[in-house]
Amino acid sequence: MKKPVVAIVGRPNVGKSTIFNRIVGERVSIVEDIPGVTRDRIYQEAEWLNRKFDIIDTGGIEIGDEPLLMQIRYQAELAIDEADVIILMTNGKEGLTVSDEEVAELLIRSKKPVVLAVNKIDNPNMRDEIYDYYTLGFGTPFPISGSHGLGIGDLLDEVFTHFPKVEEKEVDEDVIRFCLVGRPNVGKSSLVNAILGEERVIVSDIEGTTRDAIDTDLVRDGQKFSIIDTAGMRRKGKVYESTEKYSVLRALKAIDRSNCVLVVLNGEQGIREQDKRIASYAHEAGRAIVLVVNKWDAVTKDDKTMNRMQEKIREEFQFLDYAQIVFLSAKTKSRMHTLMPAIVSSVESHQKRVATNVLNDVLMDAIAMNPTPTHNMKRLKIYYMTQVAVEPPTFVVFVNDPGLLHFSYKRFLENRIREAFGFEGTPIHIIARTRE
Repeated sequence: MKKPVVAIVGRPNVGKSTIFNRIVGERVSIVEDIPGVTRDRIYQEAEWLNRKFDIIDTGGIEIGDEPLLMQIRYQAELAIDEADVIILMTNGKEGLTVSDEEVAELLIRSKKPVVLAVNKIDNPNMRDEIYDYYTLGFGTPFPISGSHGLGIGDLLDEVFTHFPKVEEKEVDEDVIRFCLVGRPNVGKSSLVNAILGEERVIVSDIEGTTRDAIDTDLVRDGQKFSIIDTAGMRRKGKVYESTEKYSVLRALKAIDRSNCVLVVLNGEQGIREQDKRIASYAHEAGRAIVLVVNKWDAVTKDDKTMNRMQEKIREEFQFLDYAQIVFLSAKTKSRMHTLMPAIVSSVESHQKRVATNVLNDVLMDAIAMNPTPTHNMKRLKIYYMTQVAVEPPTFVVFVNDPGLLHFSYKRFLENRIREAFGFEGTPIHIIARTRE
């Protein structure tokens, strides 16, 4: 099911980040009482009335020629383009301003549903001050207080009414959906073209050429696939054009829709810190993962180069020790035949189920090999284990005290499960619960 997207927009210093944090439930955005402090959109998943949605915190919009304000405005326009519902945030303490009216005109042109919020209404006596905001043309303004958490529920109730209706779309379970993520210029577009055998995606040596995610269907050896090519994700903290920052949201949404994620690395440049950050998005989402070392044709090699690169990848990506590594060149098409089988086998692992009786045979053998630990004179007792989910494979182990299942012993059990059943290419989760 496609999650709705909500964007919070408004001029600087109206409290957008504070409201964003209230809705998300944790302190994610930088909150500082200086106009324009939110330099980049922050996006997070939130939930209201049992409906999950993505929420975007934009930099403020202000009509002016200053580079920062123009950049913030451009980012907000991109968020508006992506949003299903827009929250226009204003500052009740300052009253209606010309900038608010200019922002409202921008939103009216967007033709998107807009919910008007008047922030910093910290006590009921201030509510008479919201009536000027009716002139913006968005209906009833919602008085709220980000610092005190007042009125947020009423605001979200109204936002909820504008969410697209849930359509129970039939998902073709036979289709493997995979996306490509990675830094700009690692060759994602070239790789898509190599898989398809035709020039469908713009390819350029200029970093960040690809702007949008493109879904393409194909059939290979009787297996149906859907490819999602995403724009490159750049490292935070440097000043890049807004479209590249925007592409991170697209990539995260593509990961959310995929069965398998191809983390594309530049074999010529080697591993960068941003590669690990990008890979962590897919790992945290619980997706099957294939590490693809592209541009392998450009690497000067001897008979040990590939082994050294594999060792380096395993060292740098220790949290992805389950992922398969594929070396290839999209440009020359060399070793392209190794990619699709790696995707298929990783997805099969991602969807694999293990019978409870067989799983517990492995569990008992593991405990016999390495007895359960003790803590404060109390020994961990493991009664049995069962698989409760796939995508990713998730196991519940019933114990006398979940607090006694230390990370290291959980890791030991995971390794035994992998040795017995494979699960190459997918993370697996182990959850401890008290036996009732």
